[in-house]
Formats: sequence, C-alpha cells, structure tokens
Amino acid sequence: MKKHLISLMVVVVLAIILTSCGQGETEADSTRLIGEEHEGATELLFWTFQELHINFFESAIIRWNEEHPDRPIALKAETYPYDNMHNNLLLSLQSGKGAPDLVDIELGRFPNFLQGEPQLEPMNEYVEPLLDQFVSSRFDVYAKDGVYYGLPTHVGATVMYYNQAIMDEAGVDIDQIETWEDYVEAGKQVVANTDAVMTTVETNDYWAYWPMLKQQGSDFFDANGQVTLDHNTNIDTLQFLQDLIYDHEIAMLTPGGDHHAEEYYGFMNDEGAASVMMPMWYMGRFTDYMEDLNGKMRIRPLPRWEEGGDRSAGAGGTGTVVTNQSEHADLAKEFLAFAKLSEQGNIDLWRVLGFDPPRWDVWDSPEMLEDNQYYEYFNDDIFDILLEMRDEIESIHINEHNPLVQQQLTINVLNNVLRQRSQSPEEALKEAADEIRDLQQNN
Repeated sequence: MKKHLISLMVVVVLAIILTSCGQGETEADSTRLIGEEHEGATELLFWTFQELHINFFESAIIRWNEEHPDRPIALKAETYPYDNMHNNLLLSLQSGKGAPDLVDIELGRFPNFLQGEPQLEPMNEYVEPLLDQFVSSRFDVYAKDGVYYGLPTHVGATVMYYNQAIMDEAGVDIDQIETWEDYVEAGKQVVANTDAVMTTVETNDYWAYWPMLKQQGSDFFDANGQVTLDHNTNIDTLQFLQDLIYDHEIAMLTPGGDHHAEEYYGFMNDEGAASVMMPMWYMGRFTDYMEDLNGKMRIRPLPRWEEGGDRSAGAGGTGTVVTNQSEHADLAKEFLAFAKLSEQGNIDLWRVLGFDPPRWDVWDSPEMLEDNQYYEYFNDDIFDILLEMRDEIESIHINEHNPLVQQQLTINVLNNVLRQRSQSPEEALKEAADEIRDLQQNN
C-alpha cells in the first residue's frame, strides 16, 4: 500500500517542479514540421513539454541541413503538457513501443528513466571528447554508472540579482559584498536608507534554500541516495533564512509564496526588494514580467559562506535524449550532439532561448556579446561573471525521491519554520527527513 502511496505522491509533486525550473507547461498540444522541404529527408520525431525549445531545435535543423545536404532531416516536433508527456514517455518505454526518436526530459523526472536498464541511447562517444569544455557537473545529473544519456539545456547557475538603483540609494557597493555576513550588513543599510527590504524568502518553493546548501557542500541526499535533509548544515542554513526575516529584519516572506507568483512580480517591479537569489534562467522572468526594472538590475555571484567557498550552484534543467526505440538512432544521436554540444549550438542556447550555455568556452565568443534584450536589461557583463565562477557551479543530487523532499519542504518545513514559526529548523527538518527515510524503506 505504501509503495502505491509513494508513487501517487511523486506524480502529484512533480507537477510543481516544472515552474521551478524555468520550463512553462503548455496549455494545448501542438505540432511543427521543420525541414520537410528537403527531398529525401529522414523524419525524426521530437517530444517536448516546452514549445520555446522547438525554436532552438529549428535553428539546429536549419544548420544541419545546410552542412549535411546529403543527409537532410525533417524534425516533427510535438509539444505536450508536462505531466502528459513524461507519463506517456514512461509508458512507451516500458511497453517497448510508441516512444519518439528524441525527447526533452525535465531534471526532476529524469531519475524515473534511469531506473533498471535505461531505455535511452548512450551519448558517451560524443560527450567524453568535449567534457573539459563544459561545466561537466551538468552532465552528471543525466548519467548512470558512467554512461551519459541526456544532453543539458543550460547551466542554471544560481546568482544574485541586485537592483542597482536601490543599492546606490542605500550607499552599498554590490562588488564589495563577498560573504553572507557582508550581505546581511548591506541589507541593514538598505532597510535603513530606502523603502525596500534586502530580499524575499520563498515558502512555496526552494530556489533560495537549495543552492545555499550546495554552496556549502550539502544537499538533500548524498551521492548514494541517503537522506541528508536534516544535516547540521541544512539546519543552520534554514536558521539563517529565518534570522534574515525575524532577527536581522532585512527580508520578508515572498509575496505569493514564491518567485514565480504574480504578486511577487508586481512587488518586485515596484522595487519592493533590493535583491533576489535565483538561477540564470530566471532572467526571462525579469524581462517578461518586471519591465520597469529594465536597466536597473545587475547580476553578481552569490556571497560565499567562507573564504574560498563556492559562489554558485547549478539548479534546474532539461536533458534531451535519444530513445532506444528510434529507427534512426545513429542519425538522431549525431544530430543531438550537433545541436547541443557544438559551439554554435551552445551560442544558440543563449541567442535563441536566453539560457546560460553549458559549454563554457563559448561564453566569451564575439557572438555571445552581440546586443540583445538581456544585455540591455542586466548590463553586458553577464558572462564575465559566469567565467569568473565557472569552477564553482556544482550540481545538486537528483534521485526519484526528490519530489518527496519538495513536498515536505513546501507543505510543511518552510511554512512551519518561516511563516507559522511553529517549529524550529531542527525539529522541522528532522521530522521531514525521518518521514522520507520511512517512505524510502517501504518503497
């Protein structure tokens, strides 16, 4: 009975993860055929849950057909709602029929496709020769036993977004904020000299809490899948977030509960907070929903916890794979590598989608410096910042039980500790960790 309960909980909670990773759910199915004008083109079927990703693959198909006129590809790209796509893909792979050639799999769902013998094509022959030119940790989350199955869509480097106008009014130089202690002191200046708070703390999501743990080498699980949610580092970090609100009084609970809420967008657009910590993919939220901040926001590394400590962590993502049901697996793998491992492909991840490409050696390419809406909004030093901290972007541990952690954090822990203040960080995290351990043992 408990096994069925766990499966149901995982399905329910996974729907929440989508909005956290910068990948919006589509309202209706759609289909696009790209490259059909080429005579004799091999048709490949591609599934995704984010229609915007098709724009990137369209640019890749155009380049492929120009460079390989003797092997043209017509890509049939189908977009489905997030849950429908992942659930149908799992059923197709389990039944041995009906799967596409290529498919996007969101990070939170990826562990489901690595259980047992993965029904996905290995990509090692393409990944390994280029691994030192990438933020390699972004491949690890799509791998099993040394075999790389998914190719990443972005780094998802977590950064601090500062409102330069508020910080200037407060008399704070953002480039002098090196540590979290510096950040607290800067926040006190913001509160004393402006009408804003320093930051907001989410209770319906965990994109502030999780990267702060990873900065310190902690996580929700260790590399072997053992629960570490109640580790002392995690307890101390949650206490730090509580202290930002109630002791230092420089932060407030996020309007709407999380940084994807309409209430938050309006609050931030009205310059209610001087900063927010989110991954690089959150840039699009600013440009789409907080237009009045155009030209005011600056991107900087996260403060360190200690001297020499990491100033970022990788968060969120989508891995594109080739399924073992593809009748053109070799061609599909070669095309996928062409699209997501090549220099131009990584430049297009930025140019077309506004994502921080996982191939770091293109970050200072002239094409990456061409004017676009993100440079206009945030200044043109975005990739200077990324290059500065590229060796400090460790990825979080992902397994099939991560959705249970998210449920515990967003329903119980963060609300009880930060909003209701009915439990201490230690009490709440230990209770949640024990619950997850119990569920693991009975799965």
